Amino acid sequence: MTATPSPFGPSGRRRTAQAAARLAAAGALLAGCASDGSQSALNPKSPDAALIAQLWWWFLGVSAVVLAVVVLVLAVGLLRGRGAQGARPLPESRRWALVVSGGIVAPAVAILGIVVSGLWIGRETGARPTPPDVTVEVAGKLWWWEVRYRDAQGGLIATTANEIHLPVGRMVRLLLLSDNVIHSFWVPNLDGKTDMIPGQVNELWFAPGEAGTYRGQCAELCGVQHALMGFLVVATEPAEFEAWLAHQARPAAEPEGALARRGREVFQQSCARCHTVRGTAARGGQGPDLTHLAGRRTLAAATIPNTRGHLGGWIADPQSIKPGNLMPGFALDPPDLHALLAYLEQLE
Repeated sequence: MTATPSPFGPSGRRRTAQAAARLAAAGALLAGCASDGSQSALNPKSPDAALIAQLWWWFLGVSAVVLAVVVLVLAVGLLRGRGAQGARPLPESRRWALVVSGGIVAPAVAILGIVVSGLWIGRETGARPTPPDVTVEVAGKLWWWEVRYRDAQGGLIATTANEIHLPVGRMVRLLLLSDNVIHSFWVPNLDGKTDMIPGQVNELWFAPGEAGTYRGQCAELCGVQHALMGFLVVATEPAEFEAWLAHQARPAAEPEGALARRGREVFQQSCARCHTVRGTAARGGQGPDLTHLAGRRTLAAATIPNTRGHLGGWIADPQSIKPGNLMPGFALDPPDLHALLAYLEQLE
C-alpha cells in the first residue's frame, strides 16, 4: 500500500507553494483585465457606486476574517493530531465553547452586519429625489439599446442608440424597459444592476460624479448575442451635455457632394425599411436611429469601433461580427457601398 504524502512534508510544502503561486498569478491576470477601471464596480464614479463598492469591501473583509479563522482552527487541529501520543484532547467545555463561538456566534454576527449594511446601502441607492435633472428612456432590444431623451412633460427630445450621454453632477432618472425578453442594465462604475422586464418600467436614479466614458453591459442572459450587448455612458460637464443634446435633437444635415447624395439614395433603397434618419423619408423602426451615427464611438452595441472599415464590414456581413443578430447582410456593388459610407460618415 502506498502511503499518502503528508501535507507537512517537503513534497506537500512544494505543492502548496505551487498552488499559491498559480492562485496569485490568476489573481494578477484577473486584476489586469480591468486595469483601466472602465468597467469595474471597484472604481466608483458616482455616490451610489461608491456605496456599492463599500459594501463589496465589507463582504471581502468579513469573508477574509472567516476564512482566516477556519484555516487557523484547521491548522491547530492538524498540528495537535501530529503531536505526542500522550496528548490529551480538549476538555468538553472548551470544545463546546469553540463550537458555539466559532460556529454560531461569529457567523451570526458577520451575517447580521452584512444584512444591515446591505439594507442601508439599498435604501440609500434607491432614493428617488424629484424632479430629476435629466430623464432618459432606455429600451433593451435584440441585441442593442435604444436611448430616448425626454423633457419634463415626457415629450421626446432626441433618439440615439448604444451610447448614453449624461451631465456630471446632475441627478439622472433612467426609465428601463424591454419589448422582447428580460435584460439587465449595468454600468458598474455608476450604479448597480436593474432588470428590464417586458411590460414593466423600472427606474434607476444616480448622479455621475466625474467626467469620463464608462462601459455598460447587459447582465441578464438574453440570447445568443448577450455577451456582445454592451453600451457606453459618456459623462460630460453640463454645458457640453446641453450642447450635445441640442445637436441630437436636430434632423440630419443635407449631404454634401455628389457621392454622399448618391449614398443617400442607396440608403433609401436598402436601409430605410429598418432605420430612421430624421429629416429624410427613412422611418424604419426595427434598427437603431442613424440620424447622428457618425458621432458615435462604436457600432453594433459597443462591439466594434465606429470607423469606415468596420462600418463597411458591418454593412456587408454583420453575421460574421455578431452571429444571430437581426440585421441582414447587403451585397452592394463596390461603388454603391462606397457612396453609402460617404453618406453615413456625414451623419454627425
